[in-house]
Amino acid sequence: MRRLRVQRIAAPGLALGATAIVLAACGSSGNGSGGSGSSGSGSGGSSLSGTLNASGSTFQLTFQQAASQAFKSVQPGMTVNYGGGGSGKGRTDLASGTVNFAGSDSPVPTAEKAGFKAKTVLYFPVVIGPITVSYNVPGVTNLKLTAPVIASIFQGTIKTWDDSAIKSVNPGVSLPSTAITVARRSDSSGTTQNFSQFLVDGAPGVWKLGSDSTINWPATSRGGNGNGGVAQIVKSTPGAVGYVDYADAKASGLTFATVKNKAGQYVAPTTQSASAAADQATVAPDLTFSAIWAPGASSYPITYQSWDLVTQSQRSSSTAKMLRAYLGYLLGAGQKLLPALNYAPLPAGLDQKATAQLSKIGS
Repeated sequence: MRRLRVQRIAAPGLALGATAIVLAACGSSGNGSGGSGSSGSGSGGSSLSGTLNASGSTFQLTFQQAASQAFKSVQPGMTVNYGGGGSGKGRTDLASGTVNFAGSDSPVPTAEKAGFKAKTVLYFPVVIGPITVSYNVPGVTNLKLTAPVIASIFQGTIKTWDDSAIKSVNPGVSLPSTAITVARRSDSSGTTQNFSQFLVDGAPGVWKLGSDSTINWPATSRGGNGNGGVAQIVKSTPGAVGYVDYADAKASGLTFATVKNKAGQYVAPTTQSASAAADQATVAPDLTFSAIWAPGASSYPITYQSWDLVTQSQRSSSTAKMLRAYLGYLLGAGQKLLPALNYAPLPAGLDQKATAQLSKIGS
């Protein structure tokens, strides 16, 4: 395994209109971050017709919506439907054969592998980005948090915003006695998996709830469906705090904390700090990796990654061709959509490995 060097790409403000994003993609014929051309590897420039259905990661949802629209300029006869629903749902749907690919923010857990009936699952990384710790505390805009403090908040042992543990890392900040409402995912979620893994790594001995796509949260917490559901709880509830991916947090106008990283630096979630974390990632032969709790002074410590999962053997050659074309697009011209959507593009070396893997999808 080797470490990948990540291209630093500054993210402009969130593009609220999908039209501008689609036009930008349609007007680009160059490659993505080291990926294939805009026609998508595997399409061979031929005209394809049919529908691909997918579900899973809500972290990917905004990107998938923009990319599937832009892809129409390349393959107007193809339709791609992406339903969200959380990483766990995507993997379940893929195992049962009800979707053609699944978005997942974590590899298939051991407990789920039997559901794939020995089918080979291919991992195609498509995007990386930060998970924010978003909060709603009127008058507080510059909150700093550490992994142990975050762990204590989310397992319910810190109950108010003026707790001494929060004050100790925020000297001079006027913190109210407002009760804390923890907002978390109610669905099986890769965001939950990665956020809880950060707490396992960053707060050993403090965090007691483990790491999984579902967590036995305190009864006082409030569950929301998808990143958007958690964002809505935070936005509408004074005193709330929740873990929300950066793109959704920005779109919802949330305020989020800077978080102390492994190197002891407080770092804000941005596409640049996510790229800095992914720059340290060690990639396995199946293209799985983790950027959580990465070393480096500029690394944001809750950076995670998302894959599109497909089974290697498809039912028909036409489906295999469509998957190669669309995934090739995501790895090529689709990478250029990411900065405007507040995601970070893939490291060039990883993008190239994923593109080379497209040829494995067959019937």
